[in-house]
Amino acid sequence: MSTKEVINTQAAPAPIGPYNQAIKAGDTLYVSGQIALLPETGELIQGSVTDEARQVLDNIGAVLAAAGYSFADVVKTTIFLRDMGDFAAVNAVYGEYFTEQPPARETVAVAGLPKNVRVEISLVAWKA
Repeated sequence: MSTKEVINTQAAPAPIGPYNQAIKAGDTLYVSGQIALLPETGELIQGSVTDEARQVLDNIGAVLAAAGYSFADVVKTTIFLRDMGDFAAVNAVYGEYFTEQPPARETVAVAGLPKNVRVEISLVAWKA
């Protein structure tokens, strides 16, 4: 029988609404969209879209680790961009984290994101 477990870690930013950082259901981990907030302060990082993407992926890494998963266990990601012109920069950073057998993915441009960030990423991870 599958179980549902809430995953929250202080190594990643606290949720800014009524949700958890991740939910583990059986062998599958559903990670909520992460933005470029610093875990220590909850403040947005200042810098380029590359800096934002790196912070987002660092936050995701902390949530994955808290659940006992890694980037190698990720099977699906969704990238939300405020401006599709940032695709190449975000893609380059993304490639640093997903080096072998990258997951399935879509990237979509959206009219706006929380706190007016430039990038948000959510994902699903799985391991037996």
